[in-house]
Amino acid sequence: MELAHVFMSDDKQNNSRPPLILAVEDNDDNLLLLTYALDSLGCRLICQKDSSTTVLVAKEYQPDLILLDILLPGKSGIDVVRSLKQEPLTRHIAAIAITALASAEDRERILRAGFDDYISKPYMIEDLEDMVRSYLRRKSNIGSVFDVC
Repeated sequence: MELAHVFMSDDKQNNSRPPLILAVEDNDDNLLLLTYALDSLGCRLICQKDSSTTVLVAKEYQPDLILLDILLPGKSGIDVVRSLKQEPLTRHIAAIAITALASAEDRERILRAGFDDYISKPYMIEDLEDMVRSYLRRKSNIGSVFDVC
């Protein structure tokens, strides 16, 4: 069984490694939108439609950032992020919730669960790209990781 799909355009590869993003989204259209946005930033991407192996994939690939839907079949995004934050190998990886849950109470509950940030659907691609850039800059501790992508 294949755990995840890793995508990266050949023209985006160069000597330094572009950032790796793990995206967990069960809706095909939303996953396509994420793929488009992250590819345009020059990121490598691991896509999952099922959250059952997300912790295992994160431990194995050590992504720079995790984008995680909340309302997933089986294990919810909140359960997944709690597991990620308990694992020594993954607790340092920033996780952003991407969800249709948009109330103030939902946002508070999601951030309390361990997410670093939150963006509600529907979102503007530019807003998602800005958020991803911000987290990748923080992780890399350089002016912009996109100078090398």
